[in-house]
Amino acid sequence: MISITECPRDAMQGIKNLIKTADKVQYIQSLIDVNFDVLDCGSFVSPRAIPQMADTHEVLSELDLTDSHTKLSVIVANEQGAEQACAEEKVDILGFPFSVSEKFQHYNTNATRQEGLERINKIQEIVQKSGKELLIYISMGFGNPYGEDWSTQMVEEYVAEFAKMGITQIKLSDTIGAAKDNDIAALFSHLIPKYSEIIFGAHFHTVYSDWFSKINTAFENGCRNFDGAIQGYGGCPMSQSDMVGNMPTEKLITFIHQNNLESQINMSAFQLAFNKALTLFAG
Repeated sequence: MISITECPRDAMQGIKNLIKTADKVQYIQSLIDVNFDVLDCGSFVSPRAIPQMADTHEVLSELDLTDSHTKLSVIVANEQGAEQACAEEKVDILGFPFSVSEKFQHYNTNATRQEGLERINKIQEIVQKSGKELLIYISMGFGNPYGEDWSTQMVEEYVAEFAKMGITQIKLSDTIGAAKDNDIAALFSHLIPKYSEIIFGAHFHTVYSDWFSKINTAFENGCRNFDGAIQGYGGCPMSQSDMVGNMPTEKLITFIHQNNLESQINMSAFQLAFNKALTLFAG
């Protein structure tokens, strides 16, 4: 079975015109009905950095999770954000973006990589006390546009650090759509068997026509957890490079069907959510 995390937060965060809170609630509620494993639905970060997510508390308060098995995830960048997220009863998972790139760590969280590691240690303590889960996104996990050193070995070294901290969820993030098949294969084939206590996932950004090889290569090398956004909307506005969209969720579903894999997706509800996305992101 493939686990899908739908990412309306990632789809919305780069949109300059603020989406009405009521419209976000309606859209995210339609995604809850699809029965995704996880919804990455908001963030507790500075509203100056990501103004589109400033109403995450209000959105969460309006969501109806009755009879839903979908977990809700939010992004945090420091301990203050973690405290806010942990105060939200409906939040199950806190995601922290840690970057292999020093420059991107600064752009994204106003911290160095070392400060990022220190924050993760402190956030892990907060999360464990709350009974929630901490997920680490390894941003720029497949390269970066800044000319900095990058290698699969660097990524694996940071995974080793997170394993020592007791982190049990890690997603390798292709922040700028730079992932090459051989790097995808090398990372997942090495990491998944080595760290059996960690659930690894893939957060790919890609141009719409170039989706298959990334999913297929990750799947062939043991990855069973993928992030997507309907129609590939979104991308990372903090990357200081041309924004490349998310992995289209409909392509993930196509991959599932083509390979006769099990899925919990409610296809009729997905079609309704897909149509809402076309309307919501049209402007």
